[in-house]
Amino acid sequence: MKNAPYSRRIMTNIYNFADLSEMGLEPCAYSMTFNVTGDKLNAILNQRSQDVLVANNWNVAQYAVLVHMFAQVSGLVPGQLVHMISDAHIYDRHEPIVRELIERPQYPAPKFRMNPDVKNFYDFTLDDFAFEDYQAGPQVKKIPVAV
Repeated sequence: MKNAPYSRRIMTNIYNFADLSEMGLEPCAYSMTFNVTGDKLNAILNQRSQDVLVANNWNVAQYAVLVHMFAQVSGLVPGQLVHMISDAHIYDRHEPIVRELIERPQYPAPKFRMNPDVKNFYDFTLDDFAFEDYQAGPQVKKIPVAV
């Protein structure tokens, strides 16, 4: 991204195929493709499967932050994140929880802040990230997850 930002070959395979046989659950997200339009870094995340209740918010947040990180260290600004999910599902046992969450009050989105001084991807630490004005309802605990 730093050396050839307009290349159409900026992609990664997230799977480490040699390790798949040792995993209890194979990774759901499997690839990202990046492209630069003007000064914006855009990304497409491909995911084979997703338990919407358990993983959707986490997947969107983690890969959106990753796009911000890559953009910053490449001298770009974050663009769009497109998230392609082949099999997004809500399990029957999750339906009551999802219905409860849908009925809850909605809050304004928090502001995401990242330390603008970090120029090397591997120099980021947890202290370089913050969410301001974050509001949330009570945490849902003990969600049944199949592995």
